[in-house]
Amino acid sequence: MKVVPVQEAVGMVLCHDITQIIPGKSKGSVFKKGHIVQPEDISKLLDIGKENLYVWEVREGILHENEAAARMAKAAAGSGLILTEPAEGKVNLLAANTGLLKINTRTLLDINEQEQVMFATLHSNQVVNKNKVVAGTRAIPLVIEEQIIQNIERLCRDNYPLVEIKPLKSMKVGIVTTGSEVYHGRIKDKFGPVLTAKLAEWGSEVVKQFFVPDSVDMIVEAIKSLISEGVDMILLTGGMSVDPDDVTPAGVVTAGGRIVSYGAPTLPGAMFMMAYIDDLPVMGLPGCVMYHKSSIFDLIAPRVLAGEVITRRDIISLAHGGLCVNCRECRFPDCGFGKGI
Repeated sequence: MKVVPVQEAVGMVLCHDITQIIPGKSKGSVFKKGHIVQPEDISKLLDIGKENLYVWEVREGILHENEAAARMAKAAAGSGLILTEPAEGKVNLLAANTGLLKINTRTLLDINEQEQVMFATLHSNQVVNKNKVVAGTRAIPLVIEEQIIQNIERLCRDNYPLVEIKPLKSMKVGIVTTGSEVYHGRIKDKFGPVLTAKLAEWGSEVVKQFFVPDSVDMIVEAIKSLISEGVDMILLTGGMSVDPDDVTPAGVVTAGGRIVSYGAPTLPGAMFMMAYIDDLPVMGLPGCVMYHKSSIFDLIAPRVLAGEVITRRDIISLAHGGLCVNCRECRFPDCGFGKGI
């Protein structure tokens, strides 16, 4: 930082806000810290009594904070993102459309290991709506060595992308609702409407729902019927506890399913089942999905809709943050539930 006459400050960076006071009318900044002095600024600065300025001199190998932030954001951004114009050394990354947010957390930590910069994001693997701010970055000082930014650009290039929004596919979904009480009409099914509404929010639709008793053979028959109709995903409701007559997992296996995980380290959602029949995703949903606003279904289904193949590791990683605290007013996904390791 140095002090220079106003007339010699063109092209240099202000180290502090310049305030103008008009008695009885206004008081505010006419130039913000970080502003690069332009030739047309000189007369205004002199008019408010500024003959000398505290400035940083931008020189080769040194970047202004705005340029540094813009370069970091551009290097980090994958598909599905919009970048704001840099302002006071900061750039935000916004979702261009609704989709699944993905963050490369290892690279995020590596970036923040660098001195004089920061990069902050929302949790990975959550659905975000269009125009939601999902990340932000800035340089800490007013000017920064270009080498630091080049290091970050290299990190992002080698581990691209740091941040992206995956679009959600529009899937045709089939439901198999098990349970003799529903099958015989003793109670009304409440699962189907909940799932239909959630899937519609994500751009998918329920094309068929079968009601079957607690019978392995009939579960298998319903699954095969849905497969023959070309569904992209099958959801099974009911029969997911450890009672002897809860046979849904057995029905999935008999239908040719490969169970990835039966059980999940989340509350609500412990009795969740993830399986595949060939490449077709099949989920067994516990009763909590029906009456909790957010549950294991909200953590896994969007990832399937984004085209991801779910592994056992994906599910067990949910343990860190897998406990929902049942807030009086649910804020999911703007909370820690199920955000994982």
